[in-house]
Amino acid sequence: MIMIKNKHRMMQMIILILASELVFSLPFHLARFFRPAFLDVFNLSNTNLGDIFAVYGLMAMISYFLGGVIADKVSARKLMAVSLLLTASGGLYMSTVPSLLGMTLLYGYWGITTIFLFWAAMIKATKEWGGDYTQGKAFGLLEGGRGLLASLLSAIAIVIFASFLPTQINLASAAERLNGFRSIILFYSALTGIGAILVWTFLPDSQTDANNKEFSINFKKLTQVLSNRLVWLHAGIIICAYSTYKGLDNMALYAYEVIGMNEVDAATLFTYASLTRPIAAIFAGILADRIIASRVILLMFCMLICSFSSFIFIDGSAPWVTVVFINIFVTFFAVFAIRGIYFALIHEINTPSQITGTTIGIVSFVGFTPEIFFGSISGRILDANPGLVGHQNYFIFLTIIASIGIGTTWLLRKTNK
Repeated sequence: MIMIKNKHRMMQMIILILASELVFSLPFHLARFFRPAFLDVFNLSNTNLGDIFAVYGLMAMISYFLGGVIADKVSARKLMAVSLLLTASGGLYMSTVPSLLGMTLLYGYWGITTIFLFWAAMIKATKEWGGDYTQGKAFGLLEGGRGLLASLLSAIAIVIFASFLPTQINLASAAERLNGFRSIILFYSALTGIGAILVWTFLPDSQTDANNKEFSINFKKLTQVLSNRLVWLHAGIIICAYSTYKGLDNMALYAYEVIGMNEVDAATLFTYASLTRPIAAIFAGILADRIIASRVILLMFCMLICSFSSFIFIDGSAPWVTVVFINIFVTFFAVFAIRGIYFALIHEINTPSQITGTTIGIVSFVGFTPEIFFGSISGRILDANPGLVGHQNYFIFLTIIASIGIGTTWLLRKTNK
């Protein structure tokens, strides 16, 4: 009986992993793993792309809050399945290679479909899976599994993309790049649609507030959450952590512009570095269950300050290439370790189960505001001084953010005591 129960639990976690990575694959994988080709195919500058992500972030910000309320009312299985299906349909439109306006509207649409019905429901389902004693393990497995899946999918996507290009990749025509990129858009769209079917079929219904099924905001719960200083500090930690995560999006561009890699090699380096995600997240989850999540987060922010600072003084020339590669892997490890456990803080600050969804909604509403401002700021930093200088200024920006993260985490620990 115990073995059957354990199998069911692992199946639930596998479905959560598949769903939570696939829903973000279209909005983020393409621009993250294939940044140079993405900009080229859609004829975008870094500033254009940053502004597009700002629209996504604005819609997501509203959706985080409202989605938290709905997650306390409706089963995660239903919410997540619909979200995946709607997101996949957006990929079909993307494959038509829309204009700048079309891409902006598409990302605004994705800001709703990937967050409003999905995010809080997924976090709540994971918290329920972790129970009282394995929150670190639950969120570490989720983030680690997502990382492993992202690397696997990107590796397949790279093969698909490269199959449309000539042996001399730099000599590829615009038509070849377009056909290759369209093929990976459809690849991710199909997988996201399949994810919807898997969630609907295999994920069990989660706990809901049986006393009230109306989609109204409980202002007593809302006041309880908003008056808690720890909730705001938690959100501050996520702002800093998510900004450093968004900072990884330009690593492929760094490899392309500073180190001199071609588009495929830059995407491959990003994929290899992303393999640290399952290792870092699971390691952080296990460690968090032993010494609490906030202490691990503090340590990882310190590591990020060291790695980001190193990029400021490295010029990417041949003698420094090995150091650059090592530093990239260290940076990815620290970022993914923090991501793996920052929602375990919900349990650390003793959030009651009946307001978990609302708390997740508020923390996410504030914590993921980098979706609005980070892309626009980083795009302008890079475009202001193209090449090495722009990237060095970019890493100064990230170092400051990591420093704020240390201060916020320290204050949360002090307040929680």
